[in-house]
Amino acid sequence: MDHIESIKCLRLAEQIAGIIDISKSVFDAIAATPRSAFVPSIKDAFSLDPQSIGGAQWISSPLTVAKMTEALMAQGCDNVLEIGCGSGYQAAVLSKIAHRVFSIERIESLASSAKARLKQLGFNNVFVRFDDGSIGWKSSAPFDRIILSCATASVPQALFDQLKDGGVLVAPVANGSTQQITRYIKTAAGIEKEVLDNCDFVPLLSGRA
Repeated sequence: MDHIESIKCLRLAEQIAGIIDISKSVFDAIAATPRSAFVPSIKDAFSLDPQSIGGAQWISSPLTVAKMTEALMAQGCDNVLEIGCGSGYQAAVLSKIAHRVFSIERIESLASSAKARLKQLGFNNVFVRFDDGSIGWKSSAPFDRIILSCATASVPQALFDQLKDGGVLVAPVANGSTQQITRYIKTAAGIEKEVLDNCDFVPLLSGRA
């Protein structure tokens, strides 16, 4: 990251921290991830608004990325699964916090460009796969953490099956006309659920596109 980009990313992290409470690890991850490389318009790279990235998909607001990352509690985790790679920004942020990030994208063009972008930028601990995110990534399971960057009426059972005992899954879950950032913790007694905040994501779709 060049000096100007570093300053802008630091200011972005500071702006987010002025709106919501975030941990040092999330603050540092946002400050260390070159936002401009993941958005279609450099002019709007540091806006807190979501942006279209084609294929009827959007890159989330960096404020939403911070909320989702904070909710995941992934500091020091071995492996994280993301459903809905998009441009790769959320995966890149997570890669600064967890040891390995596995990210699935159902739109082939987005998966290919995200994989190339992350490789070029040196995010060597992020692995991108073109596939149906609703079935997860069984060969690399179980996961310490799972995050959905797309909204669902209910979390697919396949994803809970691939979550380690004691693991955390964070997803935007539809509740009527509202979507809510929801955190699930897998325990020996079952799945604990906590609603954290409202949000707005594109829907989780099955199959490949």
